[in-house]
Amino acid sequence: MSGERGRARSSTLGLALCALLSALAAAAAATEQESVTCGSVLKLLNNRHNVRLHSHDVKYGSGSGQQSVTGVSVSDDSNSYWTVRGKPGLVCQRGIPIKCGQPIRLTHVNTGRNLHSHHFVSPLSGNQEVSAFGENGDGDDLDVWTVQCGGTSWERDEDVRLKHVGTQAFLTITGEQYGHPIRGQLEVHGTFSPDANNYWTVMEGVFIKPSAEPLKHDEL
Repeated sequence: MSGERGRARSSTLGLALCALLSALAAAAAATEQESVTCGSVLKLLNNRHNVRLHSHDVKYGSGSGQQSVTGVSVSDDSNSYWTVRGKPGLVCQRGIPIKCGQPIRLTHVNTGRNLHSHHFVSPLSGNQEVSAFGENGDGDDLDVWTVQCGGTSWERDEDVRLKHVGTQAFLTITGEQYGHPIRGQLEVHGTFSPDANNYWTVMEGVFIKPSAEPLKHDEL
């Protein structure tokens, strides 16, 4: 009898351990699927002004003369897609969640230029200019931003700030609107105070998982 009770107890403990491991694995998988990962392609929404981070092959007429970066209200413009990459010289393994505070680059999908900032004055607000710079994903150290978020990793439903490493400016929109030739689009610039104008949330995208097919969140 004692042997039977021992075997029953071992069996019960074994089942409980299996259930616990399964629950932990499921929780880890769920967390992983909710994270922004290296190599993912996404759109970013500015929460205050309800526009997506956008670029196009239109140069600034002042300042650096580099490719302009704006905010657009339409959700289905392919010029609002950006690829999440590591900073120059640092491997960013595809599918690995981006950590809070991690330095990254955002490369504009359609033109291959990186989200960039520098000490030029933005054309409308007089703040710090934000542009798209480089060729085929290659730029310089002023293409690097850190993700400011609240936990361990950048979660897709989380409001985050993007802080420029070279100048310490936050990626911001304060509502200034362009005329011709990009009428209705809002100026994107850098400011130095964290406030409601520099919160961003991930929207549409394709999110890469480790050693797996891309996880789709709406279609490209």
